[in-house]
Amino acid sequence: MPEICLKCGLINDLCVCEVLDREEVRKITVYTTAKKFKKLVTIIEGIDKNRLNDNAKELKHKLACGGTAKEGVIILQGNHIKNMKNILVAMGYPTEVITILGKK
Repeated sequence: MPEICLKCGLINDLCVCEVLDREEVRKITVYTTAKKFKKLVTIIEGIDKNRLNDNAKELKHKLACGGTAKEGVIILQGNHIKNMKNILVAMGYPTEVITILGKK
């Protein structure tokens, strides 16, 4: 018997909850800032809090860096601005909602 999605009630093969969640996403802002000892970190704001830990884990894996997810923000070690838009689009976020800023 196929598994059923608890959110929408459809079988998992037909479930569109994840797509709908990403369509309702607010603006995602990506920027770098200097932290302790003038080390650069990349900050990603605006990702849904329900998917924050999963997205942080996937970003850390794809960028081969350390980081954390707390208080609605993903903090990645190092400057990853140039790769971030392509990776977020590959993860399913629309290009229109992603804003890349320089240093803050």
